[in-house]
Amino acid sequence: MDTSRQLHEAEATGWQRGLYDDLKRTFRAPFVNWIFRTAMANVPEFLRYAWWQLKPVFGTRQFARYTVAHRDAVLSAVEDDLPAYRRETLGVVPAEYRELRTQLATFDVVSSRLAAFFEVMKRSLEGGDVATVAPTDRAAMAPFPDWLDADRGGEPTMVAFDAVPSALDEVIPELKSFHGFDEGLPSIYRCLAQWPTFLARLWDDVGDVLTGERFVAAREAASERTAEFVESLPSAPRLTPEDLRTAGFDDDLVADVRALFRRFDGGPATTVVPALPIFANTVGVAGPRRLD
Repeated sequence: MDTSRQLHEAEATGWQRGLYDDLKRTFRAPFVNWIFRTAMANVPEFLRYAWWQLKPVFGTRQFARYTVAHRDAVLSAVEDDLPAYRRETLGVVPAEYRELRTQLATFDVVSSRLAAFFEVMKRSLEGGDVATVAPTDRAAMAPFPDWLDADRGGEPTMVAFDAVPSALDEVIPELKSFHGFDEGLPSIYRCLAQWPTFLARLWDDVGDVLTGERFVAAREAASERTAEFVESLPSAPRLTPEDLRTAGFDDDLVADVRALFRRFDGGPATTVVPALPIFANTVGVAGPRRLD
């Protein structure tokens, strides 16, 4: 699988564009993450099958509860050490500050969605526990609340990989080293590179938090919330290797898909995803942390 290949939303047509539309509506986010763009470019028929299996995971009140619990698990562990920025202290004009906050809100929304998605896929493909604890409360089958995360955020814009401002020449290597990226740069940093002064200030203030023990605790707490959610799904998506073979996918495709998602088991995503609500919190756009 060539992970440099992606099918971008503007290039998608037919059922592929429809899947992207459904993905954005289900995730309540105005963009399609790179993992889906990569899968669509490399194994489109698998993604069509997998999304039909996965979509119900994100449609219940139980999932809504998980999203706020995931965010709260991260922030509760580190919030005492986080800065709270006002526009006047950042040297950003009002319109740019509004756009910065809007785009960070989007990443905050997708953080828990991506965490759940990766965990379901990883466990399904590797024989882990999915839907092993039968849920008994109403939330397990009740619909996702219409108001939660509605109209939050906006479509992120990003600098090109080769167009990161020189003002970040010292910051970017530190970010890549921390997250373990040999090549490329995560979307969140390509987004924040549009505001190089802010990103440099953010890393200067938050870098010690992310590299410290409190962030380790935050990641562990968030991982526990994710595991609890995945293990208590009402039923398991049919995504095990045996399920995929029964659905007509050959062993080579199964191996490719497993290899793709193994990259997220202990890889950079384990630090990038839980960092997203932290960044949003610094400018006051982290979402709810409680759901009755």
